[in-house]
Amino acid sequence: MRESKKVLSDKDITTLGIRSSLLQASFSYERMQAGGWTWAQLPALEKIYGDDKEGLSAAMIDNMEFINTHPNFVGFLLGLLISLEESGESRDLIKGLKVALFGPIAGIGDAIFWFTLLPIVAGISCSFAAQGNILGPIIFVSVYVVIWLLRIVWTKLGYRLGTRSIDMLTENSEIISNSATIPGITVIGALIASYVSITLLPIIKVDGGIEVPVQEEFFDKIIPNFLPMLYTLGIFYLLKKKQVSPVVLILGTIALAIACSFIGLL
Repeated sequence: MRESKKVLSDKDITTLGIRSSLLQASFSYERMQAGGWTWAQLPALEKIYGDDKEGLSAAMIDNMEFINTHPNFVGFLLGLLISLEESGESRDLIKGLKVALFGPIAGIGDAIFWFTLLPIVAGISCSFAAQGNILGPIIFVSVYVVIWLLRIVWTKLGYRLGTRSIDMLTENSEIISNSATIPGITVIGALIASYVSITLLPIIKVDGGIEVPVQEEFFDKIIPNFLPMLYTLGIFYLLKKKQVSPVVLILGTIALAIACSFIGLL
């Protein structure tokens, strides 16, 4: 263990958070985000190790190993590990914590951002945009700006909490992920009903010249939005089973819509 020496300033941690924006700038299938991860830490590592070129080299080699975590939450892990570098902790401890924590942080980030926050914001923004209201894109872009600024907050939080945050993350990651995912799934269900539209055009003629629209008199009265739900569940099943690629499903949906429209079904 090296001698603990506090050399990083608040500005250095802010820089670390800003540089984390390019986490995936050199993404590769071999090392995933390792290039951007190492680049983000480089100014802080150079300041910590000073003239110790061997120590700096060892830190850079370790950081170039595989990592794949959430880009919006990565600052927390960066701040945590850079605080351990500054405290002179062993390379094995730093490497071990990196490997142990990047997975749970990715899970929490996915649940909060991809499955909850952004679907909700996208749904609200699309509703405004569909009415020609400029608030739609303004809201969406504003939220992204806030998310970007928060990466600095996460970085400083990880740096200040240090090892105290490890137990909290490892013990509660599943609870946090599940709690964030539930409202996100609910919103996605509402978006399906609002934005996936399947309307049957055929009309059944009965005695007396009465015309009965199939969509309005059968599906809408028995189970509203039944067809969009059924089609979405079918797509989900194929994706989950990995039987068909997403590209094929998209092209197939377009082709099916054109064919059904041509024969007068939709």
